[in-house]
Parts: sequence; structure tokens; C-alpha cells
Amino acid sequence: MAERRPMKASDLMGLAAAAGQEAREVAARRRMATIRLTEEERHACTDDLAEQFAIGRLDEDELHRRVDLLNDAVTHGDLQPVFAGLPAPSLYKPAPRKRGRWRWAAFVGAVWMALPFALTGLVFLVFGREIAAAIFGLPALAWVFFAYRWASRPGREERKQSGA
Repeated sequence: MAERRPMKASDLMGLAAAAGQEAREVAARRRMATIRLTEEERHACTDDLAEQFAIGRLDEDELHRRVDLLNDAVTHGDLQPVFAGLPAPSLYKPAPRKRGRWRWAAFVGAVWMALPFALTGLVFLVFGREIAAAIFGLPALAWVFFAYRWASRPGREERKQSGA
């Protein structure tokens, strides 16, 4: 009898993420079921079927049968038999989320955390305590600088990739 290995937290998180992705695709398919197909969407589905043929999931006769079904389809709901037993068409895959917005929220939190230390350093500087001002103010300013660099990193990487 095969021995079952215990589930790790990372396995569960991966399964949950996959289930969430699949649920979003199913929900998108359900929302669009009564909407009529456009020519652009029909071409995208044809490309998806051609890709499935190219990787060997469909033979030539099956491809022609499904393309005929696709050409007869009027609504998104009519695509169900076209893609039966195949991965969902690319029409229903959600657009990738933009990354990096949460980094700016964390940066704002870092600034708020550093603000009392920077102000305390400023007060010490005004009253002639330069060493105390440096002890309080400089680490706070360094914290804000490095938090800014961290928050702006995805944008810098995108600009670097688009410029290269």
C-alpha cells in the first residue's frame, strides 16, 4: 500500500491559489454565458484550439469538428462543447494584477513610523544637541530612504526592462 506523505502548508496554499484561479475563470465564464461572441473572441478561441492541436490534445478530425462548433456558436455559453475536455480558453483568464501598489502603502507606514524620530532629531538639533539629533534623525532618514527604494523597485525594474 502506498504511503501518504503529510500535507505541508505550502501545498495547501498552492491548492488554494489554484482553486481560486479556477473559480475566477468559472465565474467569468458564467457571467459571459449569455453574451454574444465577437469576431475577435472567435479568432482567439480558434487560436486556442490550434494550440491544443499543436500540442497533441486534438487530432485533425476533432479539430475540424470543434472549429465547426465554434463557427456555429452565437454566445459564450455555446463554447462549452467546443472546449469540453480542454483547458479553458484564454478569453476567461483574468488579466494579471498590477504589482507594487501595496509597496507604496507600506512606504507610507514606514514614513509615519520614522516621523516621530525625525522630529525628535530636529528638536535636538534646534536646541544644540547635534549628537542626539544625529542618533535620532539619521536612522529615521535612512529608514525612509531605503523604504522608498524598496517601494519603487518594481517601477525601476520595468523601466530598465523596457529601455533594454
